[in-house]
Formats: sequence, structure tokens, C-alpha cells
Amino acid sequence: MNLTILGCYAATPRTLTNPTSQVLEIKNRMFLIDCGEGTQVQLRKNKVRFSKINHVFISHLHGDHVYGLIGLISTFSLLNRKTDLHIHGPKGVKELILIQLKLTASWTSFDLYFHELEGKESQVVYEDDKVIVSTIPLQHRVYTNGYLFKEKPGERKLNLGKVEEYGIETCYYQKIKNGSDITLDDGRVIPNALMTFDPPAPQSYAFCSDTIYKEDIIPIIKDVNVLYHESTFLDSEEHLCEKTMHSTAKQAATIAKQANVKQLVLGHFSTRYDSIEPFKEQAQTVFENVHLADDGKIFEF
Repeated sequence: MNLTILGCYAATPRTLTNPTSQVLEIKNRMFLIDCGEGTQVQLRKNKVRFSKINHVFISHLHGDHVYGLIGLISTFSLLNRKTDLHIHGPKGVKELILIQLKLTASWTSFDLYFHELEGKESQVVYEDDKVIVSTIPLQHRVYTNGYLFKEKPGERKLNLGKVEEYGIETCYYQKIKNGSDITLDDGRVIPNALMTFDPPAPQSYAFCSDTIYKEDIIPIIKDVNVLYHESTFLDSEEHLCEKTMHSTAKQAATIAKQANVKQLVLGHFSTRYDSIEPFKEQAQTVFENVHLADDGKIFEF
């Protein structure tokens, strides 16, 4: 599971920082999460192949999370893309994109599918044989969702020594990897646990941006491997959280601790600060395993 941060700062782009966008690679799937201004430039800088992006997940319709989407879609057409593109996001994202395409006469060379969201409870928005993606209802100034990406359990691993010891034919190997017991010719039943090893534990990633401190997301993100949580402000500006509907680094760390996550990645930093190091310092007073996102940073989990 790899995470590439394309942008992780709040509000406006600057010469050296970009608004929110990131790429998650999980089980050989590549998902684009949010698409702030400049996303396609950042994709090129980080050598992310455009053709591997088939699903885009938009958290909310504030500009610093979505203004890069029309440019990316237009570039896909200029590159003569043929593969379907799926956009998952709040109701209104379809109108936002289609009106821009219409007024600029920029129709796509590929099929564009919109999966608009209105629900206030967590719901599955994408699923295949390897990964399942659910919403994390957040509380911001507009309708907002985070997203929870979870690997499905993999096949069990054969214990070849035991399988050969029992003289089991290779035609049964897939059945064993799928979890079945085996009955031998003499009637003995060999439990699956004796012939296999547990598969690697499924990994999970929770993306939470933007939101005020919201404890009712804790059951949804309980025990995830990695939590990305917005941390717009330091403690000194906590008084701005209620007005702007954002969180502090320490509040993000409190969510991480209560949800028993393994690692916390902080992002969506206000550009009012000269350094992001204090975000980590303040968060670590509550939760130890803290990382700072930064543009171009790649995490391998």
C-alpha cells in the first residue's frame, strides 16, 4: 500500500505548495483522492501514469479539492484516452464538470461516469474482488465525505511440505487456498489450518479531510492501518475551528488514539504557518506514531 501526496495544503496554491490531492495504490489498484488545482502537473512531476487512474474520489466541492478535475479530464481527452473514468463525489459534481465541458466544447474521448453521493451514513461506493471503498461522513461547511479503502482478505498460503506429506494432488491446491478442508481416500479429513498459512493481514487506509472534530467517525475507522486526517490549525488557532469547520493537529491525534489506528498522517495545513513541524510536535503529545504529509512525499506502508 503506497500513498503519494500530490498536495496537502489548505485553500490557495503557492509556488512550492499545492492544495489537496493524493494517489493511493492498494492491491494493484490506483485511486486518485481529491483533485485540487495543479493535480495533473503534480501527477507528471511524481511520474504517476495517467492511464492507471480509473476512479477519482472527491470529498467535497470546495475549490481546493476539486478545481483540478476539469483540467485533468480535458487532458485525458487530449491524450485520446479510451478507458472509462468514474467520478465519485457529492451531488453536484456532475453538473460542475459537464457545464465546463459544454461551455468549452470539450467533449471527452472516453465514457465518463458520475457516482453522486447524498447519504449521511457510511455506505459502500466501490467494490471489486480485491478492494472495497466506503464513505466516512464528515462535518464541514458543505456536504463532505472521507473515504475508507480496505483490502479484502487474500488467499491462504499453501504449506507445501504438509500438502505433499498427505499426498494431495495439485488439482486441489486452489480449493485449499480458498479455505477448504480435504478428505483423503482413506476417509481422513485434513483441516485447512494444517495445510495453509494465514494470508497477510488486509491493509486499510482512511482519508478524512475536511472536517471539524467528529468523534462519531471513530467506529468507522477503528483499527485502520493508516489514517490521513486534516490538521488545518495548531492549538494557537483552535478558536477558528468552529467558524471554519476544521480541526487542529491535536484533535486529529485524539481521533487517531481513540480509533486505535496504527499510523496517523497529518495534512491540509493552513498556509499561515512558516513550518509544519509544530503540527507533528503537538499531535505527538496525544498519539506517538505521527507522519507529516508534504507535496511529493511517498509513503510505503
